[in-house]
Amino acid sequence: MGKAERKKIIIDTDPGIDDAMAIFVALNSPEIEVIGLTTIYGNVYTTLATRNALHLLEVAERSDVPVAEGSHVTIMKGTKLRIADFVHGSDGLGNQNFPPPKGKAIDESAATFLIEKASQFPGEVTVVALGPLTNIALAIENDPEFPKKIGQIVILGGAFCVNGNVNPAAEANIFGDPDAADIVFTCGADILAVGINVTHQVVLTDADYEKLAQSESKLAQYLCKILGIYFSYHREAYAIKGVYLHDPTALLAAVNPSLLTYTEGWFGFKHVA
Repeated sequence: MGKAERKKIIIDTDPGIDDAMAIFVALNSPEIEVIGLTTIYGNVYTTLATRNALHLLEVAERSDVPVAEGSHVTIMKGTKLRIADFVHGSDGLGNQNFPPPKGKAIDESAATFLIEKASQFPGEVTVVALGPLTNIALAIENDPEFPKKIGQIVILGGAFCVNGNVNPAAEANIFGDPDAADIVFTCGADILAVGINVTHQVVLTDADYEKLAQSESKLAQYLCKILGIYFSYHREAYAIKGVYLHDPTALLAAVNPSLLTYTEGWFGFKHVA
């Protein structure tokens, strides 16, 4: 596949153990070109998300990929954020306390970076949103043409016909900034939502972990190091011997859409209080 044919992807991310897995998959998928990471709160606060994104790129020897730091507050300037450190560890990466990365984020904000790349490559960029949707909502607010310029927005979010994972009615990423989700889902862009009704069917089992541990790949060994706390959480919260692969599943929907089946939904409504 020629370089020109590769799909351009920006990953909006809150790393996060399963974010790390998704980022490694993306960087090793010949079908796509990762043109940037943008960071958001969710699994960790935004400052740590940026640090972790830079660290993961260094681990993957891809420090050429730019990182743009995203919003520290919700679209309505809310500062009371739900941070899932009980799932991913206080450092977001399994409490391994890795040394700080050498690289730094670029000077542009995540929203500005998203707008710039969508304008530079109209119709060609896919955003894979793995956290709350604040950065994408800000891009839409700052550039009303953004929904027309962006190729597709693949969202890890929602719980369709199943219970949520924050409470019975809500999934974590949408719950993290519901006002931003409203802006994104009603903006008119081509949107693909991968909900936990899908990702709960994709499990990395204990046996899969053993296979991973036998791999000589540097990235496989790194993942084995950080996955312990994630397995413990799933055992306690869901009583399963394995972990849900939320973020990698959403990423794969962008890389190879034929792996999933889809139902068309309609988000052209506005909530009236």
